[in-house]
Amino acid sequence: MISSQARSDAQVLWDHHLMHHDPRPCSVAVGLGSHDLQVADTAANLFRRGMMPLIVFTGATSRTTRDRMPRGEAVHYRERALELGVPGSAVLVEPRARNTGENIRFSRALLEEAGVDVSSVLLISKPYEERRAHATARKLWPGVEFVSASPRMTFEEYLASIQDDQLVIDMLVGALQRLMIYPAQGFMVRDPLPDEVAAAYERLRRAGFTSRLVADGSDADR
Repeated sequence: MISSQARSDAQVLWDHHLMHHDPRPCSVAVGLGSHDLQVADTAANLFRRGMMPLIVFTGATSRTTRDRMPRGEAVHYRERALELGVPGSAVLVEPRARNTGENIRFSRALLEEAGVDVSSVLLISKPYEERRAHATARKLWPGVEFVSASPRMTFEEYLASIQDDQLVIDMLVGALQRLMIYPAQGFMVRDPLPDEVAAAYERLRRAGFTSRLVADGSDADR
């Protein structure tokens, strides 16, 4: 059972991770691989709305996706987008990235190799990865404007869709930790951390939501 305090604290982290951007037309979209196929659904929906002419799906596999996405996250995302009506000519696949930094760097390199002129990028991720992806992209891809997007749903709706409250809250805590430690390691720009968010993070950490934490000096899963 997840306590009411833990749920309240998780809601605080959820709200902080969202960038609250309104989607607008961009040169390209980059869909960051994960366990959640709703990212591909969101990309397909935004494509149908004319928000971008081209999508890059990026991602290999991880410990949470190797069983459910054996062909790789980006490949499964592409297959989902095609099922939803996105033409194959509008999708590029970057199948090697194993962390957020590589998602950005490898996608940038792929687009440069393809000769795509990029002035703005629609970053599509899980809701609680919006801020992390945005901070990473600003560090690794200067001179480009980034707009964040994710499946539009409440925290409770997301919990219901994943059906693993512990995993989701662990992910929220892990993503927040990376926002705190990775700027000093040069992996992303630093964003201010409100006191109430830091306090909620510490309570969740003490309550045992720690499976997605990394050692403070580690560059794993960045």
